Amino acid sequence: MPITTFMTRFYHSSIISGRSFNYLKTFSLAIIAGILVLFSSCEEEGTIIGRKLLPGSDFISMYSTDTLSIRSYTMYSDSLESDNPEYSYLGQIYDPYFGTTITEFVSQLRLYDTLGSGVYTVDSVKLMLTFEEVSGDTSAGHIIRLSEISDEIFKDSTYFSSQPVPLTGYSVEAVLPVLRSDTVNTITLDLPPSFGEYLIRDKTKLFYSENDDEPDFRSYFKGLYFQLISAGNSTFIKLSLLPPDNFSTYKHVLTVYMHDADTVNSSINLILDAKTKNAAFNKYSHDYSTAEAGKKIVHINDGIKDTLSYVQCLNGVYTKFVLPGLEDIKNDTSFSGIYINKARIICPVQYDGDAYIGASFPSLLYMGYYTNTGKTYLVPDYSISTSFYDGKIDTTAGNYTFNVASYVQNFLDDSKGTLKPEFQLALPEGSVQNAILKANSSNFPVKFELTYTRF
Repeated sequence: MPITTFMTRFYHSSIISGRSFNYLKTFSLAIIAGILVLFSSCEEEGTIIGRKLLPGSDFISMYSTDTLSIRSYTMYSDSLESDNPEYSYLGQIYDPYFGTTITEFVSQLRLYDTLGSGVYTVDSVKLMLTFEEVSGDTSAGHIIRLSEISDEIFKDSTYFSSQPVPLTGYSVEAVLPVLRSDTVNTITLDLPPSFGEYLIRDKTKLFYSENDDEPDFRSYFKGLYFQLISAGNSTFIKLSLLPPDNFSTYKHVLTVYMHDADTVNSSINLILDAKTKNAAFNKYSHDYSTAEAGKKIVHINDGIKDTLSYVQCLNGVYTKFVLPGLEDIKNDTSFSGIYINKARIICPVQYDGDAYIGASFPSLLYMGYYTNTGKTYLVPDYSISTSFYDGKIDTTAGNYTFNVASYVQNFLDDSKGTLKPEFQLALPEGSVQNAILKANSSNFPVKFELTYTRF
């Protein structure tokens, strides 16, 4: 329908804030519009009169389409950055569609105390850990293994979820007690006194240096590789490595208790969730071959458009969207002067009535966009307004909706070819749920809705 220009300036305020505006013309048009409302006997007659009074350049047209197709692909890369995590994980997750995922992590220990130069006898070593979530087999008997790493790690270095972890060969183990599912578990494990003796064997290194060139505790004891070993059914544990606030205590502390030659007791603490953060990274491995027959993901990284696509937690498979029709609009010179009113991607989910029902899906998905270098970034719509962006599961409608008007406008205005009409779905850090989406030639595939104003 024809709409006078001044009526739409608030539709695009975040996009055309730099445009000049003729206030006198706007005021005149407002008076004309008021006269038409007062004297028109019907809507059609008012429209005709308006056309006679206003030049054609003062009319714009609004269009809407949902016919632009989206191609969906399931992708996977085992070389994703996993350093400086907020959460780390231990154990295994099994999913009938996604198979088996094994989780481990590596971290430095932050020396909290100092120790004198005397002779000390280690009495005991305690490891306190706080598990944010526990699922799977919670019975006693799972073994936690702590192995010394041989290469120093650094907070400003990049580490990947698939990279090998060189070890010195020194390790200790402890048996987990009975755990409680779906609640916080704080446990204290007994480690052998010999581990404490090993940690304090060179007391000249029990310090931190402000000079990076001076060897200190971080180069003396480089860190631990945490693994969980289960003889029977697997368990899965989630830990937070975020430092505590000013009113909270540390959640993960290794304490060495000892006494000196005069039987004076003392101790030193080594912190995992230190306020001066440790260098750390997560390790993940995914075995899709263990999924149930008939439910296995068939097409990964092969460019084949399946009827389903997948989004997995813990750096697993993800969904990539390609919108060739959006590229066509950008390259069509007859579409110049377009402003995006609404652009959203609607992704129907696949319920199976068993493992995947409404509550089984993650509450939120993030949508990223691709650049011509292959990198991905969160769409700007999320930063503008998280409520407008949406991305939340609608369990009644059975879909996720993503509003991406700002990104689509940026893409159409991008004259350097930096942005691509391609998107990626990912999970927030800490999410341990997966999503299965309908795609391509399914009965209800992913849909792209676009409403734009053409000047």
